[in-house]
Amino acid sequence: MKVLLKEDVDNLGYAGEVHNVAPGYGRNYLIPQGLAVLATDPVLRSARAWRERAAARRAQLRAEYEALSGRIEELRLVFEAKAGETGKLYGSVTTQDIVDRMNEALGTDLERRSIVSDPLRQVGEHQVLVRLSAEFQPRVTVEVQAEGGPADEAVAEAVAQAEAEATEAFGEPAAELEADEFEDEAFEDTAEA
Repeated sequence: MKVLLKEDVDNLGYAGEVHNVAPGYGRNYLIPQGLAVLATDPVLRSARAWRERAAARRAQLRAEYEALSGRIEELRLVFEAKAGETGKLYGSVTTQDIVDRMNEALGTDLERRSIVSDPLRQVGEHQVLVRLSAEFQPRVTVEVQAEGGPADEAVAEAVAQAEAEATEAFGEPAAELEADEFEDEAFEDTAEA
């Protein structure tokens, strides 16, 4: 079955091109989706106009994808997740999580299937491929941190500093001071009995 493509179709061709496809593919997918029309003589005469419009649209998309590729390459996404001591996540960072965060950061509306990656299940830095088109496939940097990473380390440092100040003020760590007071009270209670 001969069809004239109205839109660019991945793994088939560009708009305005005539292709011979399986009848079921043309009848059940390409034509109902509005991606192609049956290649008749009147339609073939208008093919040049479709090719010109499609070329202009491809040039515009190419410029947009080039700009977007640069922004994606500069982007760094940070996720926090629960992880074991070996750095293996208890869950995973999925492609949907990545595309949601990218759309939020860039103001785009990319789809999940444009991310080419398995779910991330390990703490660390990962380079994830984003397929915008066959020509433009930038990589976004995704950093997965274990919960209790840098933010919790800051809290731990503040607690350590407070303990150091208490030690300096009382001459011994606060935890030991409380334990000594408790032992003194317990000794007095047993002496009275």
